[in-house]
Amino acid sequence: MSNPSETRPRLCLVEDDEIMGESLVQLLGFEGFEVTWCRTAAEAEAAIAGHRFGIVVSDLHLPDRNGGELFLELTRRQPMLPPFLFMTAYGTIDQAVELLKAGAADYVTKPFDVDVLVQKVSTLASDFGAGAGTADESLGVSSIMRRIAGSLPRLARHTQALLITGESGVGKEHVAQLFHHHAFGDGAPFIAVNCASIPESLMEAELFGHERGAFTGAVKSKRGYLEQADGGTLFLDEIGEMPPLMQAKLLRVLQERKFVRLGGEALLSSEFRLVCATHRDLKAMVGAGQFREDLYYRIHVIHTHIPPLRERRDDIRWFVRKFVDEFNRKHPDEARRLDPRTEQALMNYAWPGNIRELRHAVERACILSSGPLLDAEAFFGRNFDGDRETSSRASESLAEYLMACERDYLLMTLERHGGHMSHAAEVLGITRKTLWEKLRRLGIRDKEG
Repeated sequence: MSNPSETRPRLCLVEDDEIMGESLVQLLGFEGFEVTWCRTAAEAEAAIAGHRFGIVVSDLHLPDRNGGELFLELTRRQPMLPPFLFMTAYGTIDQAVELLKAGAADYVTKPFDVDVLVQKVSTLASDFGAGAGTADESLGVSSIMRRIAGSLPRLARHTQALLITGESGVGKEHVAQLFHHHAFGDGAPFIAVNCASIPESLMEAELFGHERGAFTGAVKSKRGYLEQADGGTLFLDEIGEMPPLMQAKLLRVLQERKFVRLGGEALLSSEFRLVCATHRDLKAMVGAGQFREDLYYRIHVIHTHIPPLRERRDDIRWFVRKFVDEFNRKHPDEARRLDPRTEQALMNYAWPGNIRELRHAVERACILSSGPLLDAEAFFGRNFDGDRETSSRASESLAEYLMACERDYLLMTLERHGGHMSHAAEVLGITRKTLWEKLRRLGIRDKEG
């Protein structure tokens, strides 16, 4: 039987008042959270360093240190923090607003409505993906990618051939590498071949190898990819681009596990697992006479389809944080952290280039950002014309899409506060001057003026 705490989201409560702390531990426990109660900033610092929490709920006034100071210190040392929600008295609202600007998720004012607190905590923890991570998260946190990751150990034990399909950039090679890892560990060869990048005239020599003098320029013998994959995995990416003649030769190798180098006579053998990948519909290609039917059934023993990133938005947030964390490990003196509103905008974007496009966008933002906080401006810059219209959302660039998201969000906030700039700026966690500059850049007229 599994331990219930393994599936409960973990919450760190930082509160020195015994009565308030006991009440919140009981309340949040009833709401399904596993609560770690810290009574000082020092206790909280140690707990956050040693555990993965889904959210931190903290008072600002603590006996040994201000809760806001603790948060700011942690953001400098540990950029990928869980969301922080602060509990503040009326007199410290200004500090809470400043903390929002520094990356805190939200705050509630004492005395607070219990239902409002619970709703905020639940939403923030759910958005962050609370709970302990597992090894399966190497493919993502969405249910479909967890299922794929969970199936790979079993497939690696029982199948010799795997077909992976999905749009360009969804991570087909990474799935192939995990399959290989489960089948052989880290010592066996993993030979990746992009069939679309090899000229047809060279493909036979690259796959089968060649002897010295087999063709002009063959000054020495060379082992082909089939030979190199012996005892490991051969990954044929974009198998749908393989010419018909090579399809026939590959089929014979798969049937007999024997081949001859180009220009050679010796019969060679190679034992390997075969993983093929494509973004094309091979069955339709068979019907159109563009792909051999017998080869199709030979490689279509087990089929794994990877959906595009736009159909598994939970993975977008996970990959964004993963890529930012990778940047921070390589550049600890230039650590970046994400603005929660920009993170939400990135989740809503369609990402036609999938994970590859997302990685490049995050890397570019991390490099070009002038400060530690990655807001929407880090992704699209200041020079976009906010008044320019696009023909449709489908044709928008990432910069245009994020600009539209920011524009819509600012307009919505201003509407909710009757166009009052100061109130809207406070809720947004920015100064009135910053809000005015954003409105001007986005082509929005000052609602008060």
